[in-house]
Amino acid sequence: MNFRLLFLFLLPFAAIAQQIRQVDFKTMNATITIDPMAEKVSGNVEYAFDVLSLADTIRIDAMNMQFSDVRINGKKADFVSSANALKLFNGYKKGKNKVSFSYSAMPRQTMYFTGSGNNRQIWTQGQGKNTSHWLPSFDDANEKVIFNLSFTLSEPFTVISNGLLKSKKKSKAATIWKYKMNYPMSSYLVMVAAGQFDHKTEKSASGTPLEMYFRPEDQSRVASTYRHSKEIFDFLESEIGIKYPWQVYKQVPVRDFIYAGMENTSATVFAQDYVVDSIGFNDMNYINVNAHELAHQWFGDMVTSKSGKHHWLQEGFATYYALLAERSLYGDDHFYWAMYNMAENLQRAAATDTIPILNEKASSLTFYRKGAWALHILREGVGAAKFRLAIKNYLQKYGFTNVDTDDFLDEINKVSDYDTATFRKLWLEKGGFEVGEALGLLKKNSFMRSYFDLVDLQEVPFAEKKEKLEQVIRSSGFYPLAEEAISQLQNVAFEDKLPLLEKAMASKDFKVRQAVAKTLQVVPETFYNSYISLLDDPSYVTREIALNVIWQQFPAKRIEILEKSKDWIGFNDKNLRMQWLTMALVTPEYQKAMKPQFYDELLAYASPAYESNVRQNALENLLYINPNDKNALRLLVNPLTHFRWQFSKFAREKIRELIKNPAHKTYFTSLVGSLPQNEQFQLKRLLDEK
Repeated sequence: MNFRLLFLFLLPFAAIAQQIRQVDFKTMNATITIDPMAEKVSGNVEYAFDVLSLADTIRIDAMNMQFSDVRINGKKADFVSSANALKLFNGYKKGKNKVSFSYSAMPRQTMYFTGSGNNRQIWTQGQGKNTSHWLPSFDDANEKVIFNLSFTLSEPFTVISNGLLKSKKKSKAATIWKYKMNYPMSSYLVMVAAGQFDHKTEKSASGTPLEMYFRPEDQSRVASTYRHSKEIFDFLESEIGIKYPWQVYKQVPVRDFIYAGMENTSATVFAQDYVVDSIGFNDMNYINVNAHELAHQWFGDMVTSKSGKHHWLQEGFATYYALLAERSLYGDDHFYWAMYNMAENLQRAAATDTIPILNEKASSLTFYRKGAWALHILREGVGAAKFRLAIKNYLQKYGFTNVDTDDFLDEINKVSDYDTATFRKLWLEKGGFEVGEALGLLKKNSFMRSYFDLVDLQEVPFAEKKEKLEQVIRSSGFYPLAEEAISQLQNVAFEDKLPLLEKAMASKDFKVRQAVAKTLQVVPETFYNSYISLLDDPSYVTREIALNVIWQQFPAKRIEILEKSKDWIGFNDKNLRMQWLTMALVTPEYQKAMKPQFYDELLAYASPAYESNVRQNALENLLYINPNDKNALRLLVNPLTHFRWQFSKFAREKIRELIKNPAHKTYFTSLVGSLPQNEQFQLKRLLDEK
């Protein structure tokens, strides 16, 4: 290595950060091969780029990759391949250039290989993880490129990526999927997802194809999962005032996704947990995530913040516009209730969460929820019509580029004389939460005024408010009012509150009945016949609560309710099936001959064959039944290596708790030698902790 190469290899990051002003990458054309068995990715890449001014080196981010056949403008070029970049230093000229190369990598993150057999999936998550782990690209979101990607897979997968599918070519050995984009985007928004997927297509009012993907076995859940998708799309196009900027919009649910959803350009990926049936929809649906990720296609994908300091321009906007979409579906009361709950969370956190919005170290709560509240303050202050005009001008002016907060506020100033300087100080540069101003806007809604009046009765003796609570419970208004009224009955003698509970149980709103399930800790026998009807409610949450209460408080009814619920599954984490198996195993008189089969089923759910939420649920139930179950303890080790941080954290904390017991520590120590190397490493770290 000559001294020039050594200098370039050690080039400080500050110098690399100047690249965007010297070099402008325009397009990428890449053919990529994914090997699911080896969990490897390789490809041939060609970038077109303009050199704007003299650049000593050009950097393409690339984590732990191998490169060959590097050419600039068709000629072989010298290069440096470090642990995190491909660096070029000659062969290019001022003006238009091309660089091409072959590469390979075994990504440690960002590209994930999950499941096995027909459940095998491959998917990527670029934001926060860096696309440069699987595709030579740019960690700096200010470098925007038109990505045209082709994927070759040897297995019979459906492959989804950014942009329009231009062609699909099959051969005996593989299938090639060719995608094409029309506008530039940041690298963190590049995606691929591959697996056993079908899809249905609708068209928006403006003609955009809306492709909704699902696993073949989830065909019956498509309508409930994607409910209101077209309405949300049409509303956001109308409200934002700018046509959806990409050629197509795809949505893909994947196993073990590490977030709720991710707004990859033209192709949102979201968690399989949101694939629900009609009952699951009532408890946990995709509506808000759907609208949030779609809003990002404008706010984040089309217009991207220049730095983390201005991250609220993405997350605050997506959060707020998702709520506006929900408002269009469910009305003002729903909208203000959501805004109130966000305000409650922000106020509770204000004492310790003091970093303001305009700080790259601000919390997610601040970027998302306080950002949304800041926009609501602004929209109400400016007026909806002028706010829409400013948003339209902002997107038209800065489309497919990067922005900061001043760029946005300048557009507000052009259409209004609203005091954005004070707004900026109070809402963007100051920590905490402006409760008074928020409360003033909430009280514009009559439902919220009624709710606050009801909350004011919390310390009033029951006899003095009984008539008011009964009136609220009997009404057919928005359910949070009845919920609050029922919560105020908790410390009232059962005989005194029985007439009100009966009225609540007569409600046709499952949320009102669920409030009874959540607040009634002890169920008298005289109320059993009414309470057991909760097992028929269209809510897996309500059923789980009621099943548990009846099993614990009415031993004589255990066989009856186990028979009633024996075919229930529940959410994607199989909450009701796990609950049933656990109860069946610990009810001595129930199906004694079947208990080994019940145990084997529960144990199987704890294995790597299932998603992490299923595994965690199974492990918790197995260790509840028997904290010394060696089968369960052994299966608790593998999650330590899982890429989904929530699951690995659960396993770490559980093992830390268990090894306080010397017998458990001895058992885990005895396991170490028989474990795969990665599991050995993680378990030994825990065992060696002081």
